[in-house]
Amino acid sequence: MSDPFLDYFDAYARDYAPYKGGSWCYEDGCLYRGLIALFDATGEVRWYDHLKRLVDAQVDAEGQLSGYVLTEYNIDNILPGRALITLFQRTGDQRYRKAADRLARQLQSHPRIAAGPYWHKLRYPHQVWLDGLYMGLAFKAEYGALTNQPMMMWDALEELLISLDLTADQTSGLYRHGYDEQRLQSWADAKTGLSPAHWARALGWLAMAMVDLFDLLPDSANKVVLQQRMTALFDRLCALRTKDGRWLQVIDQPDLAGNYAESSATAMFAYAFLKAARLGLGQAYAEAGLDALRSLKSNALHANKAGRIVLHDICCVAGLGGFGDVYRDGTPAYYLSEALNDDDIKGVGPLMMAQAETYRRKAEKPLITAA
Repeated sequence: MSDPFLDYFDAYARDYAPYKGGSWCYEDGCLYRGLIALFDATGEVRWYDHLKRLVDAQVDAEGQLSGYVLTEYNIDNILPGRALITLFQRTGDQRYRKAADRLARQLQSHPRIAAGPYWHKLRYPHQVWLDGLYMGLAFKAEYGALTNQPMMMWDALEELLISLDLTADQTSGLYRHGYDEQRLQSWADAKTGLSPAHWARALGWLAMAMVDLFDLLPDSANKVVLQQRMTALFDRLCALRTKDGRWLQVIDQPDLAGNYAESSATAMFAYAFLKAARLGLGQAYAEAGLDALRSLKSNALHANKAGRIVLHDICCVAGLGGFGDVYRDGTPAYYLSEALNDDDIKGVGPLMMAQAETYRRKAEKPLITAA
């Protein structure tokens, strides 16, 4: 398949330097998800070859993962495990299975809040973040299917639904970035335990978690509940698009000084909407997803000063609570203070996934191509 978009992705994967020096991390997992999506959609072996080369550099013969420490109880470390399942299913190589087993063992003992969902990290105790729902739950469902443990799949769905209840903001129809069950954090509302603002990428992680889990689970009454919650959120997100089809960093405050259209969240929503349409949840979502891709192409995918095409306007990182010498208070001003990073994988990976969805549609040619 000849497409300049694919040439951009191919060069990106070819030149990719592991995000944390080769240590197992969710950022690399974002690239793995993009490569898997492109391979599944196009059948082109180059995407599989990139995936295997990158993962093999982090997994030894005994299934040990580079830099991974189970007892850190970092839910982010679970996401790249989905690539281990893919590689094991394709090759039968037991080292991938052993590595996936290690991540599953983390989930067996990973601390949980009283209501059931996992802590985001050991160093963020008693907290649920929307990010973590994407990081952990689809792997749990995939691993449950792989090992014939259906209760793992249903536990993943139950955790997602409980987390939605805990983080819901009824007034806005959205979900807050974080929840502190003990109300110990300065960012946590004393009554609700919720963080104060709606960050677009947190909602992007959530949207992808919803649609991926919906795709993985067999039909059930609880899956219908998930569908209802997902379509309600997606309908609300459609109403929050900018005039050019993207989403703002502080997603529901268009008049906030300094607010900007953020590329990673836009790519995440494009993927979630296009996949939702493919799964039969409404073709209007496909149009919103395609509009978002067109807007990213027109407004954010441009040459940098060195003449290389890059994806611009990606928030490098954002979180809650203490991080080095900074306390991240979760306010709109905080989210706008975080640095932007061109071609950050948290934007490029979801862009790969969204573009792959266009190739999975019935049209003979992709519905959007790069200039």
